[in-house]
Amino acid sequence: MRILFTTQPGLGHFHPLIPLAGALRDAGHEVAFACPAPFAPHVRAVGFAHFPAGIDWVETGIYDTFPALRALPRATGGAWRATYVHTYIFAHATARRTLPDLLALGETWMPDLVVRGTEEYAGCVAAEHWGIPHASVQCTANNTYDFRLALAAQMDMLRESVGLPPDPTVAMLYRYLHLSATPPALLPPDAALAPTAHSMRPMPFDRSGDEELPAWAAMLPDCPIVYATLGTVFNQARPVFEAILAALRDEPITLILTVGRTVDPAEFGPQAGNVHIERYIPQTLILPRCDAVVTHGGINTVLAALTHGKPLVLLPMGADHFVNARGCEAMGAGWSVGADSRTPEVIREAVRGVLGDASYRENAERARDGFASLPGLEEAVTWLERLAAGKGPLIAE
Repeated sequence: MRILFTTQPGLGHFHPLIPLAGALRDAGHEVAFACPAPFAPHVRAVGFAHFPAGIDWVETGIYDTFPALRALPRATGGAWRATYVHTYIFAHATARRTLPDLLALGETWMPDLVVRGTEEYAGCVAAEHWGIPHASVQCTANNTYDFRLALAAQMDMLRESVGLPPDPTVAMLYRYLHLSATPPALLPPDAALAPTAHSMRPMPFDRSGDEELPAWAAMLPDCPIVYATLGTVFNQARPVFEAILAALRDEPITLILTVGRTVDPAEFGPQAGNVHIERYIPQTLILPRCDAVVTHGGINTVLAALTHGKPLVLLPMGADHFVNARGCEAMGAGWSVGADSRTPEVIREAVRGVLGDASYRENAERARDGFASLPGLEEAVTWLERLAAGKGPLIAE
């Protein structure tokens, strides 16, 4: 079976798809990714075929590609900006340029099934034009089933462009199968689930490069270890990094700060011996050694931390961060610091809190144990094989 994955050109969108794509490949299926050409090195680095589709951009350069985004106010919770990104950038500007490339690809490499990240909106339209089933994989916590209605106008424009009839309830987005590794506790309050939603175990992936543990990781002292990251898009916020360093460099801990592949650690100057600044360390390698995580609250980092049973201090900055922060607090596994109080003193208090109160670790470990009971990749592969064979919706039981 041929399976085409479609994704936005960002690691936060791409990484959640890789374990599933790898499991399908291991099961004997032919797997390829379609996404913008500049993102091809990331796809090929993990061993998958790449087909260029859409405008030439990567999400780390979103402000260069869509400069109007800079002028938008940062509304409370980031909801207004998130709606703009989804409706204008993802469902309109990038999807309308991606769809023709997908249709052209179908003339030479026709898939039997399309699997899209939830922020990529052209793949499902191409699939319905071809008359084949499609599935979605949850990549953020704020793009929920209810949110589909906000995209009605954009999705109908895409459908009309290929001769498909209107879809006023936007049923297309979740018509056949939706896979979600995001636990309900991390979804917005009262969020409805798609009838085709199937929960699965989080499978964090972060080995898209050749990075390994630094040599100093083998000689860490016997003290609490705190790992801090702002992900792969929000890592341009240097003042937040500076606040984290000011908050924690004098604490009786080891601080491990990763600033992203596009940032030079030397920019932050000399550091004390208990502070290690690196561009990138795979979280699956460093998290088992940590006692707490300080993060912007991106879903991939949050799920990785909880999968390892680590409590979090969350500094939400946009996207789905605010939803994830509220969810972690509701679970008792995290301490959220608002944008207006993101000072070294408040960050220090939060880190001391999650390290000093055992309930944060216990609740994070409870989440970890709950994840382990969910269906894994083998079941997900079976669902997709059933979908491709039966070509009908897989309604959740």
